Amino acid sequence: MMDKALNIEEYKAEFEALLALMLTQNASDLHCSAGVSPVLRIHGELIEQTVLSSLNKESLACMAEAVLSADQYQHLMSQRSFDLGYSNKNGDRFRLNFYFERGCLAFAIRSLHNSFATFEQLRLPSQLESIVDLKDGLVLVTGTTGSGKSTTLASIINKINETRACHILTIEDPIEFIHTNNRAVVHQREVGDDVLTFADAIRSAMREDPDVMLLGEMRDLETMHAAITAAETGHLVFATLHTNDAVGVIDRLIGMFPGDLQNTVRQQLSMSLRAVVTQTLVRTVDDVGRVPINEIVMVNSAVSNLIREHSSSQIRSVMETGRAQGNQTLEFALAQRVKDKLITRDKALQLTTRKEQFENALRVLNR
Repeated sequence: MMDKALNIEEYKAEFEALLALMLTQNASDLHCSAGVSPVLRIHGELIEQTVLSSLNKESLACMAEAVLSADQYQHLMSQRSFDLGYSNKNGDRFRLNFYFERGCLAFAIRSLHNSFATFEQLRLPSQLESIVDLKDGLVLVTGTTGSGKSTTLASIINKINETRACHILTIEDPIEFIHTNNRAVVHQREVGDDVLTFADAIRSAMREDPDVMLLGEMRDLETMHAAITAAETGHLVFATLHTNDAVGVIDRLIGMFPGDLQNTVRQQLSMSLRAVVTQTLVRTVDDVGRVPINEIVMVNSAVSNLIREHSSSQIRSVMETGRAQGNQTLEFALAQRVKDKLITRDKALQLTTRKEQFENALRVLNR
């Protein structure tokens, strides 16, 4: 527990100073652990801030106690980790994760932009605009941790909020981006504070009249099944998964269900899935930022039939021939970034196992 002789405000000020450092250095993430100086992730690379003193376990524990409520701190002590959304004194937004490693407390902090960037500012492919106009079904946005999924989804939700009179309900753990009512009415529920579980929130959502739902993450079978059912019953549902393969995510999702349910889930997905968007961030040629690489499956009747017939491996052929419908393979996305001189050809080749398809796409774009 905190030494009562020390001022809790001093520790909170120290914590806020670390957040300010993130902002001044344009860092996406901050890592704090005992025995080392704070580490920033800047444009995808981890850089230890050796000009700062190393942190000790006592100051880390005191900073956590200064930032968390008594109940939150007790949860951290009992469960050994805790997530929350946090706004600093200037209103800048962050996602905090407190956890233990080697018996000592550590922090992982993600900076969240207060303003919503446009698709153009994020350099997202133009065909994602069509997703904003969907009225129902399931849209999966996938990628590894730190790939910008949350930022892309926030941009999509903000665009819907600006253009459509509807009810948007988000279910997150924790709430990351704060949306205020525009043309839409927006309610945001945080798992742990506002509702016990994702699955409980989705079930109760059916009585809350949502038009659009955002699930921060589909973590278990119950949540996945509830999300698919919500998409089937006329709602537009956005959800995230941790995978980098737009085609593979379909079989992976189905494969997570018990064998006796897989055919049913396959049929449900064939009717409710509208799009799968994978995203990864790649450092640009000029080293001053990162650019998203998006693989996109837009589910038309052909893709729906392939899902239903357990022929997902053939979806890639539909993607290669169906760019006019918004489909985009990873190789075409990489080739486009190379053509635009945002990434190098060598970097693109490192990111694909289908090198021939990439070279073909590059030749087509350079004609």
